[in-house]
Amino acid sequence: MTKLLPFIHEQFDWPVWRMEIDEKSASLFVELRNSEEKKVAFGAVNLFNGQVNFKGLTTPERWLTGIEAAYDGVLLLHNYQSATGPTHKGLMAIDASGKTLWSNYTLALDHLSVNGPVVYNTQVQPPKLFLADIKTGQTVRNYEPLADYLLHNHIVSPQLLSADFFNNLQLPAQPYGNTVHYMEHNNYRIVSLHTFFQEKIEQHLFIINNEGAIVYQDLLNSNIQKLQPEAFVVHKNNLVYLKERSALIVLNL
Repeated sequence: MTKLLPFIHEQFDWPVWRMEIDEKSASLFVELRNSEEKKVAFGAVNLFNGQVNFKGLTTPERWLTGIEAAYDGVLLLHNYQSATGPTHKGLMAIDASGKTLWSNYTLALDHLSVNGPVVYNTQVQPPKLFLADIKTGQTVRNYEPLADYLLHNHIVSPQLLSADFFNNLQLPAQPYGNTVHYMEHNNYRIVSLHTFFQEKIEQHLFIINNEGAIVYQDLLNSNIQKLQPEAFVVHKNNLVYLKERSALIVLNL
């Protein structure tokens, strides 16, 4: 029986708050936040070859910034108008090496299209949409709805199923709660569940082959206070998850 092993196992210094996968370059970008010190940083990993392009990258704005989108090897960041509101302000573009390509503090992203980012000037009302060049930040032309439709990603999230469904799988852990996250992919069954032992809630991951054997398992979160949301996603043939919130792990299925 062949056991699965991680293709990528990258430990970050701070918890991962958000991940964004660029469909064109197979780059996975992460947003890291240190809530105590009010600092934010970013990292990038190539899902094709496992290379870490950068990690711990910071910007002049140390806290009020975050990931907006990613396209063609470029990460788009946004700032916030204030520390108390969700409204985004401005855009900054960073390439896969961590180099800042451009910044514009009057633009905002409307959506990411198949042709690149569709943006608008926040100082102009009513807003008018334009297609922008992701490499330069320059507006290319007016937005065309039929041509600049929403970019589809290949990220698939697990189903939320009743725990009773898994009684016949003979898993080494008894589910805590009434639900389990589940997905089938490439003849594998992927299960994420919570357990309760010695007054602690833990979250586990199991991968089962078509013969019913467990070929991979991991403890995702230990000593947590409540049930966690979905623990993993699949992008094409990559299983992506976080371990203890700060380690990025990717397996090829």
